[in-house]
Amino acid sequence: MSHVEDAPDGITTERLVLRTPAPGDLRNLFALYADPQVWGPDPLSRHHDTGQTAGMIENWRAAWRRDGAGIWTAWRRGERDADDTFVGIGGCFVRYGVAWNLGFRLLPRFWGRGYAQEINAAAVTTARRLRPDLPLTAYLVEGNDRSRRTVERAGLELVWRGPDAGNPDPSAVRLLYSDRPLSAETVEILVAR
Repeated sequence: MSHVEDAPDGITTERLVLRTPAPGDLRNLFALYADPQVWGPDPLSRHHDTGQTAGMIENWRAAWRRDGAGIWTAWRRGERDADDTFVGIGGCFVRYGVAWNLGFRLLPRFWGRGYAQEINAAAVTTARRLRPDLPLTAYLVEGNDRSRRTVERAGLELVWRGPDAGNPDPSAVRLLYSDRPLSAETVEILVAR
């Protein structure tokens, strides 16, 4: 699943075409980000109107321009490139200038099929090619075991556990994973916001 190729409209993996998000992806992305099943472990990230999603798309596009990489939309490959079946999102972006942040979300019907690992492999390859000096990290809310297993399969290990800054639930716990040890200063930058 680590096979990754550049394609005219994105990157291809064994079963997916990964594309830079575009404004035309709004409908699919809002459906993903509004789905309570997808956001059960992290309800603060759930979208309640398309304006939130449109703003997110613009932020993602800005990350691509700034960092040379970012979050992709993931589309299932058919016999001829994508078959236009939206699977979800994933990729990585530079967070606060100190680390790559790995992220992924799939529509529930695609859970458990290895698509997240496929997206993560492409993201890790891209991040290490562009800025190998930066650690690769991932944030999770404790209890999101599906995502925990996925980032552990990507080679990340738990480096910090503590309060989820900004979460109105005082009992919420945030987990920070990384592909290498992080300085106390880097951890503070990553978890304080």
